[in-house]
Amino acid sequence: MFSELVTFGETMILFEAETEGNFQYVSRFIKRIGGAESNVAIAATKLGHRVTWMSKVSDDELGEYVIRELQAEGINTSYVTKTKEAPTAVYIKEKKRQDQTNVYYFRHGSAASQLTTADLDFTAIEKAKILHITGITLLLSDSCYEATLEAVKFAKEKGVFVSFDPNLRFALINRVGEDISRDRILSIAKLVNLMLPGIDEAVWLLGNKEEDLLVEELLQIGAKSVVLKNNQHEMLFASEEEKGKLSSFNVEHVVDPVGAGDGFAAGVLVRLLEGKSLQEAVRFGSAVGALAVQSKGDFEGMPKRQEVEALLAAKHKVSGGVLR
Repeated sequence: MFSELVTFGETMILFEAETEGNFQYVSRFIKRIGGAESNVAIAATKLGHRVTWMSKVSDDELGEYVIRELQAEGINTSYVTKTKEAPTAVYIKEKKRQDQTNVYYFRHGSAASQLTTADLDFTAIEKAKILHITGITLLLSDSCYEATLEAVKFAKEKGVFVSFDPNLRFALINRVGEDISRDRILSIAKLVNLMLPGIDEAVWLLGNKEEDLLVEELLQIGAKSVVLKNNQHEMLFASEEEKGKLSSFNVEHVVDPVGAGDGFAAGVLVRLLEGKSLQEAVRFGSAVGALAVQSKGDFEGMPKRQEVEALLAAKHKVSGGVLR
């Protein structure tokens, strides 16, 4: 059975510090997985939809671990390919203090960076309702960018809705170069149905402008609809059919901010899959993101539908949360 939502990208092995403090003094770590696209896949699955995740992993225990963890979350991994020529990427999460989380990536030359067009199943994309991609994949390698561009063009040709979260990673941008990175992201932005940038990402792409102007320029570039996340404050949304602004749900105690933006994206996509308006999708996504930051782990706090609906029904605001 084909999935409603298809996504692809890199999922890494995550080693998360058990205690707060500088990395050099922490001796115990928890093994998990983490990746923007697989976070979206897991969140959408928890919200009741079928999702396929494609990628390339190492043909070893680490690659098997990534696949096993995603299968356990209900994700279809049938199209994941393996290689003996490169490792599965790793990253380390340091909880320096209660309000500061640092991450260290070891992904250069990874298995996922060797992804090519041949590794993608275009039939699965054609049968999907939504293809979701991120800017991370565009910057992993030239072949990843080419594969993403081909997938987006194919989806557009077949009438599949394309969602794009820039999800900027400056370690990748610094390696690829700012001009090339910006060109790649904008080349995708002009083809998509939905773009989901944070305010800092939109400013990096287009310059320091008023929020309304940033949204309007992204629409003029070619994105059919745009949702602009302004940290913990509000979200602007616009398309040909509707335009508006919603306040974010606040969170009194953020346990782990990583993955909040992925939860938000999943919530938006789920409601669009269900035929709801962009405004309603943004409100639902905000609730998913607010709940996601209240648990440790990149995806472990992704809520089930009844949790999201309970928060929306309560109509109270739970301060200090950041969607990113």
